[in-house]
Amino acid sequence: MKKKFLLLSLAALTLSFIFLSVIKREVKADQISDLQGQISEYERQIVELEKQKDSLTQQISLMDRQIKVTSLKISQTEAQIKSLEKEIVALSGKIIRLDGSLDYLSKVLLSRVAETYKKGKVDPFFLLLSSKNFSQFVTNLRFLQTVQLHDREMLLAMEKTRTSYDEQKQLKEKAQADLEKLQKQLEAQKKQLDVQIADRKRLLDETKGKEANFQKLLASARAELEAILGILEGKGTEKEVKKVSEGERIASLIPGESCNSSGTHLHFMIARDNQTVNPFSFLKNVDSENCSGSSCGSGDGDAFNPAGDWNWPLSPKVKLNQGYGYTWAIQHTWVGRIYQFHNGIDIEGSSLEVKAVKPGTLYLGSYVGNCVLRYVRVRHEQDNFDTYYLHVNY
Repeated sequence: MKKKFLLLSLAALTLSFIFLSVIKREVKADQISDLQGQISEYERQIVELEKQKDSLTQQISLMDRQIKVTSLKISQTEAQIKSLEKEIVALSGKIIRLDGSLDYLSKVLLSRVAETYKKGKVDPFFLLLSSKNFSQFVTNLRFLQTVQLHDREMLLAMEKTRTSYDEQKQLKEKAQADLEKLQKQLEAQKKQLDVQIADRKRLLDETKGKEANFQKLLASARAELEAILGILEGKGTEKEVKKVSEGERIASLIPGESCNSSGTHLHFMIARDNQTVNPFSFLKNVDSENCSGSSCGSGDGDAFNPAGDWNWPLSPKVKLNQGYGYTWAIQHTWVGRIYQFHNGIDIEGSSLEVKAVKPGTLYLGSYVGNCVLRYVRVRHEQDNFDTYYLHVNY
């Protein structure tokens, strides 16, 4: 009876561990599922807002929902981390208790099996002779067989418990690995939230919270994009001037605001067959300052990796305001509402002088849209390239 009671107790203990774990996981799963439901609803609203006509109110509303989604994801990740931490503690306790019990009971059972095995080796004839009568012989034989059977059942139960112990160790290892991933995910989500909050503040600062200012910025960006694409398609009015050498002055930057430009800068493009290419593939390394991200030198801006041997169109120190391709500005500011690819680089230099990066033929050009955008183009016959220099005076 004692052996049966011990066997049932072990089974009940194992089942209670499993049952309590299931209950705790279900509670946490409900909390996480509720957060996921809220996230899905806000993501649906974001998709709808992105389809609507641009306005400052809608843009801020879109940002607010993006911030809310990230905040909910942070809460979701924190809940998952808390759940995993509790699970790891619970698994550690189970493992310690089971380890102690298994070591002790294994020794007892091994001893019992050895004794039973010895008794099982008794010659039935000897057992018969040592019995008072045949009835006692049958009783003793049955008792011995019953003891052996119970011992085998106990050993089998212990092996199952040992298997459960190993499985829980594996569960703990997996939970710890999942915890590390979630902690990294949480760190990334918190950084994303900081960026989103900063983007929202930047938009309000740039527009001063006024719809008219926002629409002006959008209109200017649209007009500049139209002009740039038109110039690349040959729709600008151009006049051939002369042959120029490498490093020769060909124009000067317009100081301050100008047509489709909010401030002094050069929009520089390199094109082959009217298709732009990355200027950093041709320009040489230069003394520079990267201001294409959240702030100058922030480290989150566009890649500044010149790998060629061409001279720069501006004298160093060169300041990068926006890089080539899918830029930081596209991802974090209102310009992402206008275009998804920046086909040149926006830079400033130590002076307003603009120089030819390679020898070629100089053309003075202008494009008439919402205003007159002046530019110069240099045709480089040897390399079959064109370089474009926008927001300049001749």
